[in-house]
Amino acid sequence: MMSHPLRMPLRAAALAALVSLAGCQASPPDALRGTGDLGVVVERATGSLALVDTGDRAILERIEGLGDLSHASVKFSRDARYAFVFGRDGGLTKVDLLRGEIAARVMQSGNSIGGAVSQDGSLVAVANYEPGGVRVFDSETLAPVADIPATWEDARGRRQRAKVVGLVDAPGNRFVYSLFEAGEIHLLDMSGATPAVTRFPDIGAQPYDALIDPTGRYYLAGLFGEDGLALLDLWHPEAGVRRILPDYGRGERRLPVYKMPHLEGWTLAGGRAWLPAVGRHEVLVADADDWSLVDRVPVHGQPIFVMSRPDERQLWVNFAHPDNDVVQVIDTETREVVRTLSPGEAVLHMEFTPRGEHVWVSARDSDRITVYDTHTFEALAELDSESPSGIFFTDRAHRIGL
Repeated sequence: MMSHPLRMPLRAAALAALVSLAGCQASPPDALRGTGDLGVVVERATGSLALVDTGDRAILERIEGLGDLSHASVKFSRDARYAFVFGRDGGLTKVDLLRGEIAARVMQSGNSIGGAVSQDGSLVAVANYEPGGVRVFDSETLAPVADIPATWEDARGRRQRAKVVGLVDAPGNRFVYSLFEAGEIHLLDMSGATPAVTRFPDIGAQPYDALIDPTGRYYLAGLFGEDGLALLDLWHPEAGVRRILPDYGRGERRLPVYKMPHLEGWTLAGGRAWLPAVGRHEVLVADADDWSLVDRVPVHGQPIFVMSRPDERQLWVNFAHPDNDVVQVIDTETREVVRTLSPGEAVLHMEFTPRGEHVWVSARDSDRITVYDTHTFEALAELDSESPSGIFFTDRAHRIGL
């Protein structure tokens, strides 16, 4: 068969460009890789990332020198080549997944709790506990762009700075976040020449975490100081914040809370919102249209993450201490627990492969990552990893809020 006359020169030119970009010797074509099968696992005890290949179910290498990763989270650049790591010590690190090395790093605060990448990929925002506020950086260089203090007035009229939690990206190069002590939600618009902040006060006591739905319309903040959640409709922010599920725990004894549940691990499936109950051995089910409570699913312990397989048929749930050696699977059609698994001690996180055929589960105190087949529940691989916690795959680069 005759080849196209331009095909080989184009291939050679593309390979030469890649080699020039990397500044290294030419690699054979089978040594080149994309980023679609890549991900990272946070190894909190050693301040390192395990770079993983989800197709081969293998750890490729480790990237060290990322500081305090005791509550680290990761977001990805628009092209899924870079991982932005938000460390608890205030470090913001940009990691090159193809080179397996740190591309840039700044110490931007004393204590931070996560971040987000803007819709167009040009900005990285970081949520800070100390000092309370949001700092925004250029995603290419990590040069500072904006510093937004999270200020509020207490009952005595004194100006304070609050811890920022639940920071997410929203359409239109906006970011949304909550102020823990103030009981407020702030909407930060970075689409213009200067930052613009819209405040929503009196949303409820102690918002501790938040999420944005997959369409980018609804922002929900969980309330630790009282039962219920606060809902902001970003299509109609002028309508203010609405309280939902205000009395799901009324009249019941609340259990001691050993760990805050993560609302970023909630699920929308089958027209229902599935949420971890605070201080209860339940997963809450709400109608996603009117946000009324429609059911409660009893589970093994206090749920932390309630995560949906991409086809929405299954939910995988992990739990707080002392029940954190178990993962349960809920069938969203029957609303029943269909499988209980024991991946190891102190299960901290789960992540589905992009199409949901596998799920990776980290067990911190067993120094192990287990990969399960989500249809048969067979353990396909066990990977050694020192104190693994958060697992993040590059398909998150193309999803709102993740």
